[in-house]
Amino acid sequence: MELPLVVGVDGSDAGMRALDWAVDEAARHGLPLRLVNASRWERYEGVAPQDSAPAEQAMADRVVASAADRVARRNPEVEVSVQVLADDPVTALLREAPYAAAVVLGCKGRGEFADLLLGSVSLSVAARAQHPVVVVRGDKAGLESRHGRVLLGVGDTAPGSPAVRFAFREAEARGCVLDAVRAWRSPAHETADRSEPCAGPEQRASALIDAAVAAQAEAHPTVPVRRTTVEGPAHTVLVRRSAAADLLVLGARHRHGHFGLQLGRVGHAALHHAACPVAVVPRR
Repeated sequence: MELPLVVGVDGSDAGMRALDWAVDEAARHGLPLRLVNASRWERYEGVAPQDSAPAEQAMADRVVASAADRVARRNPEVEVSVQVLADDPVTALLREAPYAAAVVLGCKGRGEFADLLLGSVSLSVAARAQHPVVVVRGDKAGLESRHGRVLLGVGDTAPGSPAVRFAFREAEARGCVLDAVRAWRSPAHETADRSEPCAGPEQRASALIDAAVAAQAEAHPTVPVRRTTVEGPAHTVLVRRSAAADLLVLGARHRHGHFGLQLGRVGHAALHHAACPVAVVPRR
């Protein structure tokens, strides 16, 4: 049985955009949807007024029912289930992640901090989940997958990493080009009197791309692969190129001695500023 796409729904406009994207993604891959709304009110019994928890429960039920209706209107063939959880949203979604093909979230939250570029729930889940998380953000063209391009940021990853596999599956399901990009920087000081020739940073970047995508390119021969090296900071390069992409795929890795995943500068920049949805795919 295929794992579902889990979508965090909260009734916000950003959440609805994420839901619409997830419906199309589920149809593309033949996956069911599970809509999850999490509320922490019941955890603070005695602090809030006695009728707050029932009112919050009723609101959560309305949110998921409305979201399910929206799914049916957008694509009645997508199977959908709903779940209301009495827990902190981040905790609930991290708990759901191992049982999902991916967790899909909007880029903004509700409440007094709704105007931030990225909601704290989306950032926390993307940073800590050990399974793929997609944060749906960007302009209309990217949200509607008009560009026909999946952008893969090739970092210092082993060949055949989960992010590479994820990107190839996406490109194949969408019938589009995979744009594998590696940024490179010129060293501050070049040594002019080297006794042996040495590959420059651009050549090393090109070799890293080839090594990263070789196995999956062979496994997915129908996917056109464009290999591109670009001089500049990786976070700037990928954010800029996301304007011509339908999905940006990034890898993430655990670092010993740190709690959860450390997204780094590239991940944070993409989640806050990319012009298309961003998939964060951790290496287990």
